[in-house]
Amino acid sequence: MTGSFSPGPQNARPGMTPRLPTPPTGWPIGSYGTYEEAQRAVDFLADGDFPVQEVTIVGVDLMLVERVTGRLTWARVLGTGAASGAWFGFFVGILLSLFNSAPGAGIGPIIAGLVAGIAFGVIFAAVGYGSTRGKRDFQSASQLVAGRYDVLCQPRSAERGRDLLAKLAMRPSDVRKD
Repeated sequence: MTGSFSPGPQNARPGMTPRLPTPPTGWPIGSYGTYEEAQRAVDFLADGDFPVQEVTIVGVDLMLVERVTGRLTWARVLGTGAASGAWFGFFVGILLSLFNSAPGAGIGPIIAGLVAGIAFGVIFAAVGYGSTRGKRDFQSASQLVAGRYDVLCQPRSAERGRDLLAKLAMRPSDVRKD
């Protein structure tokens, strides 16, 4: 990493994103149930020539949501391992064939890479799945979500921001642009 070290928010200049995690500053000018609604509010502010660089969207009441996407079986684990290994092996095989100057040896490194990739992919998948000993027989996708999203603004522009967002809230929902 290059540049000077910034130990905290005291060294942050106005208008710059702090280098280390710091609590957000500003006054609340809106609160929304979804991130999409908060984004729409900030977009509305931008369309109204509002200085959006003074705005921060803050997720409050954070939750880690893990959505189960399917059941894991040995067949699925080994098939997925073989497929990912095949892609990696194919890539390595192509690289080896590009740098192979022997005549007539164009497809050999690709096939060797493919076979080795499948073998190693299956082995690594089997070891990884076997080490869980049946304690995690499902696939899932994790996502960090918030219970609500607050839009904060620097105090010098907060009143104007609240006024603009009040106009957005008073518009009929079919007039709002997506």
